Amino acid sequence: MTSEAAAIGPVLDLTPGRRPRVAVVTGSYGAGHDAAARELARDLTGAGCQVEVHDVIELLPWRLGPLLRAAYYAQVRHHPASWGTTLRLLAPDRWLHRRVTALLELAAEPVAAATSGCDLVLTTHPFGAQALGCARATGRLSVPAVTYLTDASVHSLWIHAGVDLNLAIHEAAAQEARGWGGSTVVVRPLVPRDARYQAGRDHRDPLAALEIIGPRALVTGGSLGMGDLERTARDVLATGVATPVVLCGTDTRLRRRLDRIPGVVALGWREDVPALMATSACVIQNAGGFTSLEALASGTPVITYRPLPGHGSASSVNLARAGLVPWARTPGDLALLLGAAAVAVRTDRLPAEAPEVVAVLAGAADATPVAVA
Repeated sequence: MTSEAAAIGPVLDLTPGRRPRVAVVTGSYGAGHDAAARELARDLTGAGCQVEVHDVIELLPWRLGPLLRAAYYAQVRHHPASWGTTLRLLAPDRWLHRRVTALLELAAEPVAAATSGCDLVLTTHPFGAQALGCARATGRLSVPAVTYLTDASVHSLWIHAGVDLNLAIHEAAAQEARGWGGSTVVVRPLVPRDARYQAGRDHRDPLAALEIIGPRALVTGGSLGMGDLERTARDVLATGVATPVVLCGTDTRLRRRLDRIPGVVALGWREDVPALMATSACVIQNAGGFTSLEALASGTPVITYRPLPGHGSASSVNLARAGLVPWARTPGDLALLLGAAAVAVRTDRLPAEAPEVVAVLAGAADATPVAVA
């Protein structure tokens, strides 16, 4: 394990014959946090743990969770440019940070009560990190608390001094977490097993009936269809290199708008994203979230284009720094990267050197620190 993990020691006892109880606290503000929680639960169950999953939205009192979620959805859909300003105001020395963390600390007692009797508690959402950290710092939670950082960049709400350990998906994110004061190690990113590239595996084409000619560029804005996906689709069309296939997620208005643009394929919520990725020449992302990790694991080339203000841009910088995802900053860059993607060799593009999450938790990981950046 890394020196930071070694200083803390194992936080999960996997002695043969024991079945530790582990709680995973997600936050249903986007499908990526829930997806990471599912993968954590799957891996921990496979290691012999009894796992329960909670949603921090349901643990915040006075229906604050749904209210905060509705406000977030409205902001990123209708005023996405303001999200970057919001993140700047959430810096630890700003008034908004103090107000928001005070609200999130209201979940400390409910989280501690919901996870009572567990041997370890993990979270995949920054709100969960604040609640767990407060519960740990005030003695209401007596077992180790761990945050799995789902994003490629780490803003201040992800880190609380009371959390024992933070798990980052690459070194650039780990450095940011350490900059906020969090003890952090790099782990292998969590993705569904069926999302990983396997040589020789033949995926059925989910869009075969559409008879799309030539390469496809799968455009994603996460589960909410966030960002200026319409302009991205038009820019892809203008290159003449690929057909834009846009994952609109839950945004039905976006799908209706895109349906009216000749040459654009607009899709709603899909359960077959791994097959869509496997049958596309590339994936164009704008947020650096869980979908980006799935795409990298699938072997499909990934391109950043028109990233979301705030965390999207910050994640795009880190993904480029880590050598994982190139950033097309102009339509000309996009055309060049689309052309390169069309002839690229397929391979699992996630860094494989980092230890698995369960190995780090159990103190069984390699003692050599991993630098992916």
